[in-house]
Amino acid sequence: MPNILMVVSAADSLTMKDGSEHPTGYWAEELVVSHQTLRDAGHTVHIATPGGAKPTVDQVSLAPESAGGKERADSFRDYLARIDAELSAPLVLADVDIAGYDAVVMPGGHGPMTDLYKDADLGRLLVAADSAGKIIAPFCHGPAGLLSATLDDGSFAFAGRRLTVFTNDEELNGGTGENTPWLVEDALKDKGAVIENAASWSSNVVRDGNLITGQNPQSSEDVAKEVVSALG
Repeated sequence: MPNILMVVSAADSLTMKDGSEHPTGYWAEELVVSHQTLRDAGHTVHIATPGGAKPTVDQVSLAPESAGGKERADSFRDYLARIDAELSAPLVLADVDIAGYDAVVMPGGHGPMTDLYKDADLGRLLVAADSAGKIIAPFCHGPAGLLSATLDDGSFAFAGRRLTVFTNDEELNGGTGENTPWLVEDALKDKGAVIENAASWSSNVVRDGNLITGQNPQSSEDVAKEVVSALG
């Protein structure tokens, strides 16, 4: 069965426009739902982070009002507890050989806006994965990680590619608001990506060849299912 590399941010805060620190990390629903869907399909999932640090869950994502109710929030907590050994000892991103994997999956949360967007090791892996035609599947704020992928000539590896990402509207009206230090949608557009977003807070998956992207937390399961389908 296919091997999946799940790249997760190691950040626990985001420096806001006003210089304050906003606690963050990965979004529980995104990691849990994608990880579980891929595992249930029989795939092997290895978690990797910058430096091999244990990733931090955004506590807001475990609040009932954010998770879709107390029962759902509790289910996320339970699943994270079950995979705590994996989360506590992730692979070191710099040491990963992409040849051993069939796909790269990147859940979001605001963490990628602190580290993954500029991580040279991630950039190297993504360029190699894309060159080999391997599936690359970031969603919500995960596509921030694509910004790390620069070709030898200095150009953006995913320029001209169709993708979706957490929208400006979602960020400003349900994310971190006007104090957000930068907008991932705008940054990807500026680099030459072709953004195809749908209505806010609706599941939206865009596939362009080996690149599969999802717009928001609501897209988590559909992205993972598309990855399963793409891997056959």
